[in-house]
Amino acid sequence: MAADNSVHLRRVAKRYRGHTVLSEINLRLSSGEVTAILGANGCGKSTLLRIAAGITAPSQGRVLGRPRSVGYLPDRFPAQLRLSASSYLRSMGALHAREPDARVEKPRAQMLLLDQLRFTGDSSAPMSTLSKGNAQKVGLVQALCGGSGLIVLDEPWSGLDPAVAPVLAQQLIDRARAGAAVLVTDHTGLSESLPGHRLRMAEGRLTPEQITQQPGPRGDPRAELTTITIEVPRHRREEILNTVRAMGGRPLGPR
Repeated sequence: MAADNSVHLRRVAKRYRGHTVLSEINLRLSSGEVTAILGANGCGKSTLLRIAAGITAPSQGRVLGRPRSVGYLPDRFPAQLRLSASSYLRSMGALHAREPDARVEKPRAQMLLLDQLRFTGDSSAPMSTLSKGNAQKVGLVQALCGGSGLIVLDEPWSGLDPAVAPVLAQQLIDRARAGAAVLVTDHTGLSESLPGHRLRMAEGRLTPEQITQQPGPRGDPRAELTTITIEVPRHRREEILNTVRAMGGRPLGPR
């Protein structure tokens, strides 16, 4: 039976120098699911991810169930890293392999994923010499290939070519199907293609994101109409019909 990698954030809050960044966050990251956090820059998304990954401690609340091995991609990759890309991936793989619940992918699989992400840099050159996009791809590979039960990616689409977006989306889906809990932030809108939960952060709080209904096939009248059938007491029929008309609906008559 696959391990349950679900993580619970309970009443999590974070304050910096008297300023509240996160307030009363209750969030379940379910094993086998992708959770996307949306919101403007500076709203607290990165702080929430660092707490979920275990990098930052909350000022209040608890994080329960976090696996020992976490694949984490920060919003900003270290700019002065002297290790080469290949050495960095080997070092991070060795760190992940220390945890008993991790199933680190082999170097060959890591390089294959780098190719799929269209890495164009020199894997033997220092990471500090890579472009932002290429460094981002190396960071993604180390986070995704560590065999971690929890994968936390801060703006993973930032700096990537649009053509690579479907590759990353499929990687996230595959990791979730393998049993990982996946948490990402996104300001690009590219997470819309992912199954799972979408939440919006504003003023340090989370609310469910409203999902826009996708249109049906062209020419299909169901693309424009939604039928809702309800049963009401006969004596309230006219009241209900008037309310439906006021909302722009089209009553189909008594049933």
